[in-house]
Amino acid sequence: MTSVMQNDPHKDRILILDFGSQYTQLIARRVRELGVYCELWAYDHTVEEITEFAPAGIILSGGPNSMTEGTTPRAPQGLFDMGLPVLGICYGMQCMAGMLGGEVETSDEREYGYAKVDVFDDGNGKGILELGELEVWMSHGDRVSKLPAGFEVVGRSQNAPLAAIADTKRQFYGLQFHPEVTHTQQGDKVLGRFVHDICGCADDWNAGNIIDASIANVREQVGSDHVILGLSGGVDSSVVAAMLHKAIGNQLTCIFVDNGLLRLNEGDQVMETFAEHMGVKVIRIDAEDRFLSALAGVSDPERKRKIIGGVFVDIFEEESKKIKSAKWLAQGTIYP
Repeated sequence: MTSVMQNDPHKDRILILDFGSQYTQLIARRVRELGVYCELWAYDHTVEEITEFAPAGIILSGGPNSMTEGTTPRAPQGLFDMGLPVLGICYGMQCMAGMLGGEVETSDEREYGYAKVDVFDDGNGKGILELGELEVWMSHGDRVSKLPAGFEVVGRSQNAPLAAIADTKRQFYGLQFHPEVTHTQQGDKVLGRFVHDICGCADDWNAGNIIDASIANVREQVGSDHVILGLSGGVDSSVVAAMLHKAIGNQLTCIFVDNGLLRLNEGDQVMETFAEHMGVKVIRIDAEDRFLSALAGVSDPERKRKIIGGVFVDIFEEESKKIKSAKWLAQGTIYP
């Protein structure tokens, strides 16, 4: 789980439950573009796990299944009793409607592609749609045929009389169309109203705030201790080195193991960038002979990868032991 600290841009968060839609990643992207942190989980997580994550709202994605079949995916039991705003998109809307007592049927005509939705009810300002005609993107074969208790129809299309529904009292919203795709005009505004106006999320999840929060967190954790980081010159370790240097300055020591397998002059460029221009304390270890000796006669790529990793760890441990004052090891890779 993501930790939450004071002034953390991750504190306002949206949870997206994935039912297998081809557009689910787009939902996450749109939410993040709105400056709100979100995570994408499989639909079968428990209410207890969702409670621990503490989202401000939940989005149910579309999916290829049908609510008319008894064994297809459902939202977690108790989700709609959590007191959280919920937005159901396509299958997510049908799932919400079916689980709350409504009915879903297979439509006589599938809708795929461009469509127009007539929005005739904005929920007295408590909805996520504006009055008028909305050009949208549809992709469905089923449709909600009977509303659950407490819901009202707020928009309709030619083939979907219940194209948009809402229970503004419980802050439940359903859209048969896909606001996350660019083909839906004002789709970003629709999602923005949900995450900002309905869920109350700020728009402060951005690179600047993430960096500031991370630096503050490092300073609080590390204090006056010293940190060691393995610097390869790649994107991951370079970003970590730059952020740690900004956070703790000369308390950071980077160990750059030059394996002799880099591009021409790349090792010198690493030293020039970090040691000379940024003032980072970097120890460069010329280990070309040691790596090439270990790789001699090996042609299998997987064996090479393991040998390179093993030799690196051995050298890094040898050099780390020489730095007696270090109490922290920084990890500079996105791999688990």
